[in-house]
Amino acid sequence: MWMHARAAVLRLLKPVLDFALPPRCGGCGAIVDEVDSFCAKCWSQIEFLGSGGCAVCGLPLEGTEIDNCGRCLARPPRLQRSRAATAYGEISRSIALKFKYGRKVALGRTMARFMAPLLDQLPDNAVLVPVPLHRGRIWRRGFNQSAIVARELARRLGVDFSVDALQRVKPTPPLKGLSMQQRRRTVAGAFRANPKAELRGRTVVLVDDVLTTGSTANACARALKRAGAERVELVSWTRVLRPSHLD
Repeated sequence: MWMHARAAVLRLLKPVLDFALPPRCGGCGAIVDEVDSFCAKCWSQIEFLGSGGCAVCGLPLEGTEIDNCGRCLARPPRLQRSRAATAYGEISRSIALKFKYGRKVALGRTMARFMAPLLDQLPDNAVLVPVPLHRGRIWRRGFNQSAIVARELARRLGVDFSVDALQRVKPTPPLKGLSMQQRRRTVAGAFRANPKAELRGRTVVLVDDVLTTGSTANACARALKRAGAERVELVSWTRVLRPSHLD
């Protein structure tokens, strides 16, 4: 009954809140009609990827009928499935940066809104796990952006969420400017599954804001599978499609 009363009050207050605090575009801040959405200009500049592409990594496959891309065929990743809501570009990048460094934490809801449709076929035993930050970085930043998105996704989808199932036990320097091989070496051994987490036999969905080479996500997947996870997937807000965009 309390929940119904709360919902009724929110419906009554919505016109007042919209007048005082109108919804704004996640990209440029312009007033829009709907919460957690974009203006027409920003929308046109975002490349939404959807659930197609390579069956494993989600890389767009244009003009071909094969299911897997050449990279996944040559070197299968530890992640059984990776999906991203958008391709890395000016608007999607700015949203991730404003969220992470500008403390615009409400953008986590915007990201989750467009990531949620990519997780429409999760098994009952699925659990969402954010890619962890080292405790030193959390102290400096004040929050883990991936944890905020994962919590909102869990609320939208009605699935389990664990903020500490995976831990970053080794601080790592920023990966910007490093090659794929250098990134792999840098994150090797940086993650460990929490021994108290119930992961055995479960599908674990890693949640991150930006996917670049996948080195960090694969290191996370290795730790999760060592802890007994049956399947590890990844969902992110945006992903780099071209090496020239790596940062």
